[in-house]
Amino acid sequence: MKASAASLPEVNFSDHGDTRYLHLGSEWIQGAMRLDDPYALDLEYVQRMMAWLLFVEPQSVARRHAMQLGLGAAALTKFCHKRLRMKTTAIELNPQVIAACRLWFKLPKDDSRLSVVLGDAAEVAAHPHWRGQVDALQVDLYDQEAAAPVLDSEAFYRDCRSLLTEDGCMTVNLFGRSASYERSLQRIRAAFGADAVWAFKPTREGNTVVLALREPQHPTRARLAERAEAIEARWGLPARKWLRVLRPAG
Repeated sequence: MKASAASLPEVNFSDHGDTRYLHLGSEWIQGAMRLDDPYALDLEYVQRMMAWLLFVEPQSVARRHAMQLGLGAAALTKFCHKRLRMKTTAIELNPQVIAACRLWFKLPKDDSRLSVVLGDAAEVAAHPHWRGQVDALQVDLYDQEAAAPVLDSEAFYRDCRSLLTEDGCMTVNLFGRSASYERSLQRIRAAFGADAVWAFKPTREGNTVVLALREPQHPTRARLAERAEAIEARWGLPARKWLRVLRPAG
């Protein structure tokens, strides 16, 4: 989906207490950062976007590649790069968002492990360049109205699946007044296979995070609990809480 510079929304931020919020020309929150801990994940749904960690060995994480489609306030990008020490690639359509993240949200400059790319997520997903190279694909694509995902077709989700490594996982944020969660879930299930999809219960704010694995995995609850404890100990994410609200969506 192409967008001219003139059609892209104005980017601004607001501070409330110890939290800074990103806005795209409206009151809708597009991301957040704690001013006293800029590399933490502040919003509950953003923390849940890291639940792919339940499906990999913790010691393998730093050798993996994370990609974000949609930069937001760069929370996931910063966390994967700084805290998980992963190779991290972010794709963002709006150059103002990239500039805002560097000015106001502590997004580091590109380096040997970090690459922030100005580009169209649909084109990137369909292009062979990164095919089979992404271990953790995090999809959070909303415009200034936050009414529904900007990209939400079965074909797009098939392209997302093609980016993943054999044990790779996509996490996607589904939210919006015009969105149909069931319709989006059916498209993801059609693209990935019904037995490869897991889903959280919605957050209080209405965000539902869905996980889709390149190949189905059905770890025991004991294995998931073991992974959750390791995730909490290493990275401080509320992974044990995730297990109470995450289930196969097949």
